Amino acid sequence: MSDDADLLIVNGRVFQAFGPRDLVPYGSDIGPRPVAGANALAVKDGRIAWVGRQDEGRREWQGSRTQVVDAAGGLITAGFDDAHIHVVGGALELKDADLFQLDSVEAIQAAIAAHAVANPTDAWVKGFGWMYVPFPGGLPTRQQLDAVVPDRPAFMRCYDGHTAWVNTAALRIAGIDRDTPDPRDGIIVRDPVTGEATGALKEGAQELVMPHIPVPSADETLAAMRIAIGRMHAAGITAIQDAMTELAELPLWRTLRDEGSLTLRTRLALMMRADQTFEAWSQRLDEYGAEIADLHGGEWLDAGILKAFADGVIEARTAHMLTPYENDTSTGLPEWESAQLDAFVAEADRRGWQLEIHAIGDGAIRTVLDAYERTAAANPPRDRRHRVEHIETVTREDIPRFGQLGVVASMQPYHADPSPNQIDVWAGNIGRERAGQAWSWSSIRRAGGIVALGSDWPVVPFDPMIALNSAVNRQTVGGFPPGGWLPSEKLSLPEALAAYGQGSAYAAFADDRRGTLRAGAQADLIVLDRDILDQGPSAIIGTKVALTVVGGHVVHRSKELS
Repeated sequence: MSDDADLLIVNGRVFQAFGPRDLVPYGSDIGPRPVAGANALAVKDGRIAWVGRQDEGRREWQGSRTQVVDAAGGLITAGFDDAHIHVVGGALELKDADLFQLDSVEAIQAAIAAHAVANPTDAWVKGFGWMYVPFPGGLPTRQQLDAVVPDRPAFMRCYDGHTAWVNTAALRIAGIDRDTPDPRDGIIVRDPVTGEATGALKEGAQELVMPHIPVPSADETLAAMRIAIGRMHAAGITAIQDAMTELAELPLWRTLRDEGSLTLRTRLALMMRADQTFEAWSQRLDEYGAEIADLHGGEWLDAGILKAFADGVIEARTAHMLTPYENDTSTGLPEWESAQLDAFVAEADRRGWQLEIHAIGDGAIRTVLDAYERTAAANPPRDRRHRVEHIETVTREDIPRFGQLGVVASMQPYHADPSPNQIDVWAGNIGRERAGQAWSWSSIRRAGGIVALGSDWPVVPFDPMIALNSAVNRQTVGGFPPGGWLPSEKLSLPEALAAYGQGSAYAAFADDRRGTLRAGAQADLIVLDRDILDQGPSAIIGTKVALTVVGGHVVHRSKELS
């Protein structure tokens, strides 16, 4: 039969075959939905060829060379498209000390000590993922790190990436002492009595130490990236949008693409930084344009978007707030003067670039939305899809502006995990009133905005199931607190699945080819081991990815799947 499918998946439930604007209900309850009666789909030549009833599929699409997969009643849906992830850094940190979710200073110290013993030849001892809560006052000290790594420099990055913790040896190598001035975009935390560096380095102050840390070779980095890609496939991720790509990393991505190891649809965001003149920025855009000429619109490796930071994070009190932090006079550490941001954004927009800007505090979010609004007024109309990343606390007045301006809300649900390790310092720094406006993905969606979901790995794990749990249940993985946290901001499970597929594809200008299960779309899809739409939100945690398909090729298959 000439129409034999390459792959036929049967005995499942097909979700997510609808039009792009079904992502936005515009004040109604109309939204993403399963395809009525569809329990099978066929794949041919890397694309979805058909969606419908399995009896028809077997009759019309199954031939002698067709690979048939029994979904065993599981949900068949578009693959997860992680709209905000840091692949190179995350891949390299797979071999560092894992400090995530450790809940005491002693536990953190023990993990670092064990890692140091297990890696005696490493010139530096490195770790990632410590939380603010275990440390008295919210920040660690060099003495606490000296106690377990006295003989080598040590560098431990916080889970959010915005604060580093170093020991005395690292400070000495970097030449940081009481006379070292704070960089423009960072803070060297100092002892209030002696003026000496405590070992905590906020934001850009980390860059004082990082150049002294040995850089992994290209081969080491590529090997780590291949491992990370395989683990992402096992989690059901079929596309990624790297949120912080340096020009020096482009050859790594091209190597993976050219050797066939890049089995994720990948989009790379180059950096827009405030520490340059407008003339230098204009020249950098010329350079960027030449560097990505062969990537723009690529099937496996794409570019055309720029990333900037508007502020820091609430935990370190560097996110830019409209009013001061609790028990403080500071409103954070904005990265840009408004006029400079407006000028840089407008020039990039004029040249056709898309922008994504990290903005966590309500002040930073307003600054970025203002810049996008002024740019749209100054430049000719076009389909921009500019983005704001994170959006942790936003005023009610700014929520409707996402839909009004066509700005994508790119959010990472697991940042809202209401465990004490993640929430106590966060909410304590801004107070309950502002914390009550946190992670307003439901309000943004219902006001006409499009929400794209991702992880921000390695800040938190890239597992989409824990992100879905946060978006839908507003609870920890273990179900704390009972009844959820900020229940008014819960997404429905269909909404969350759509935002993690089609919403993210829309944010990457790829919704015309992926993110939905419809004939003609790229065959990037997954099969879950259960029908979570039928079993409900309580079934999210514990759900496994049984099959992952990218471009029609099976890249992950569980042992249990027939």
